[in-house]
Amino acid sequence: MAEPSSDAATASATRKSKADPGWKYCHSLVEGDTNTIVCNFCGKITKGGITRAKQHLIGKSGNVAACKKTPPNVVEELKEYMATKKSRTTYSTSGSESMDKNEVLKVHQHIARFWYQAGLSFNLIKLKSFENMVAAIGQYGPHLPIPSYHDIRVPLLKKEVEYTENLMKGHREQWVKYGCTITSDAWTDRKQRCIINFLINSQAGTMFLKSVDGSDFVKTGEKLFELLDAIVEEVGEENVVQVVTDNGSNYVLAGKLLEEKRKHIYWTPCAAHCIDLMLEDIGKLPLIRKTIRRAINLVGFIYAHSSTLSLLRNFTNKRELVRHAITRFATSYLTLERLHKEKANIRKMFTSDEWTLNKLSKEPKGKEAAKVVLMPSFWNSVVYTLKVMAPLVKVLRLVDGERKPAMGYIYEAMDKAKKTIIKSFNNNESKYKDVFAIIDKRWNCQLHRPLHVAAHFLNPEFFYDNTDLEFDFEVTNGLFECIKKLIPQFDVQQKILTELHLYKIGADHFGSDFAMAQRKTHSPTYWWRMFGSQTPNLQKLAIKILSLTCSASGCERNWSVFEQIHSKKRNRLEHKRLHDLVFVKYNQQLKQRYNARDEIDPISLNDIDVCNEWLVGEMDQDDDNDAGNDLVFEDDDALNWATVYQASGVGECRMYTRRKKQKTSVAAAQTSKKQAMVVGSSSRKQKAVQENDEDLDAEENIDVESEEEEIMVNFEASDGEEGEGDAPLPYDNNEDDYVEIGEDD
Repeated sequence: MAEPSSDAATASATRKSKADPGWKYCHSLVEGDTNTIVCNFCGKITKGGITRAKQHLIGKSGNVAACKKTPPNVVEELKEYMATKKSRTTYSTSGSESMDKNEVLKVHQHIARFWYQAGLSFNLIKLKSFENMVAAIGQYGPHLPIPSYHDIRVPLLKKEVEYTENLMKGHREQWVKYGCTITSDAWTDRKQRCIINFLINSQAGTMFLKSVDGSDFVKTGEKLFELLDAIVEEVGEENVVQVVTDNGSNYVLAGKLLEEKRKHIYWTPCAAHCIDLMLEDIGKLPLIRKTIRRAINLVGFIYAHSSTLSLLRNFTNKRELVRHAITRFATSYLTLERLHKEKANIRKMFTSDEWTLNKLSKEPKGKEAAKVVLMPSFWNSVVYTLKVMAPLVKVLRLVDGERKPAMGYIYEAMDKAKKTIIKSFNNNESKYKDVFAIIDKRWNCQLHRPLHVAAHFLNPEFFYDNTDLEFDFEVTNGLFECIKKLIPQFDVQQKILTELHLYKIGADHFGSDFAMAQRKTHSPTYWWRMFGSQTPNLQKLAIKILSLTCSASGCERNWSVFEQIHSKKRNRLEHKRLHDLVFVKYNQQLKQRYNARDEIDPISLNDIDVCNEWLVGEMDQDDDNDAGNDLVFEDDDALNWATVYQASGVGECRMYTRRKKQKTSVAAAQTSKKQAMVVGSSSRKQKAVQENDEDLDAEENIDVESEEEEIMVNFEASDGEEGEGDAPLPYDNNEDDYVEIGEDD
């Protein structure tokens, strides 16, 4: 028993040691050995644990040789951590014996009272800056003067801006060395001012540069070009590789004008926005559109009434559904995904005694909701939609992230997404032909760019696995175009072409066992740093391209920071102070997130390959009525949900009603006119209404734009019960004002 206890203690000590921030910039020479450590920047091996390695990183005098490649921001971070740890240790050892528990509780109560009165989030107690503040107050001692309203609003804010600028010095150094990306997007605040954000992304992370109040001018392509051109001038044209914006027509024009003036800069549409538009276009296909609308209406009906919402939480064990959000079309996928996961519970809910006794079950809108839930073809359509959308949502999450640049992966990710869709439908082209037409159209006109192609070629994980990639005309043509555009010096271009041959044939370091083994276990930029020294010009170009972002998502996440700072109580802030507050908060927040990133590990595309495995076997090619075969009770093979659907009577002809009763003569005339328009084709439509829910293939032929769909019962609200307008919205988000899909649940 003693030996396992010793192993557990050793493992605990190792985990505690690994929590040190120094491990982000070095690694163990041998797995599990925390004594012999390798520097990530220069490769030097030091012995003596993480403390000695940190002394090497920050260049501390003594027996340890200083690392000359450690970025200044890393040095500052490690020095601050070591100083804080030292002061905390000194405080705990000197004051632990004399500490009065009652006095501690008294101070804590004052802190808590301030927290409650200010209405602060409990999570803010975890901020490192709060810990530093409390430590500084304790070190000062009694009679600390409180900063005045003017102090915290003007001079202290100015000093914090200067401190944040100093934190960003490492960013500007990376701009010069490997280039950067300018991203831009617009946002409207509570005073209806149009705020245009400009952020800079580089190897050092993302930095909020500035915001411009665009309320006084029309945001035409020419005006946006002037703004982007001014930002390029401020950053330095020689430091900018690309400008990323959304795909609005005004930004497209601005991008073209910028490329005409700045011959060595690319304009690239936001990949996240492009894929979101793909999903939106796919959502307009008749079958998928009808499925999404039914799902949204069903969820809306449940959350519009307190009784149905309580019933739902009882049957799902308080697991919420996801309500649709207009800011991102991918939330439609999240709505369907959650519905599918709770399918059994929702079916039980609408066949329970509680629902039967509910007065809503007797109303047309309640019957319509029950009909949709019990309808086998609805759940088949949900599965079909999930199979189509899931791989694309995975790609969207990939390009929407900030911690790892996805430029070298988007080409392969889209290819894997299409292969996954094909596999999901057993190569039945009729199931995905229209979907692929939409994907290819968006891809060819918006995402098939030279930078994406060159990044795919320079990513060793894919290049050495695909022997035909070297001879692909589009790939090589895209790479050569990038070389000509990004490298203005002709002699350097020729050196890169010469060095490119060594990369192609895997000569020297490129073909070593170390390099071949680590191309799948290390990020492409890290791989080029380790093994590209024999081709310095190609190495610099590869790192420059592979470290680029391919989306402007950082600008969108900046909206939530503006919302927090520019609240209703503070909407009189002038733009300069608003800009300074956002500059401080957002950049310091980005700095913390960047420091916590994993720079070495590559992006994994395995999630795209397996994202539809949980749907395998559902709605197969030869079984479009699979949802109807689900058993109501696992131990009873005789009763399935198709039988329940037929026996329930909800499959009868739909009942139509008006959303609100109109009593005026004008409304009556309008109703008569609508009825007259329907009568002409009533027999044909009545037949379609009765048959459109029988199987998946029949639904594909229904025109969802027909007059019949326009007057179909919308069961989001009901006269039978007061709607709960304040019912909580179960969005799957943490801090932003839109559903965050950059991370897996």
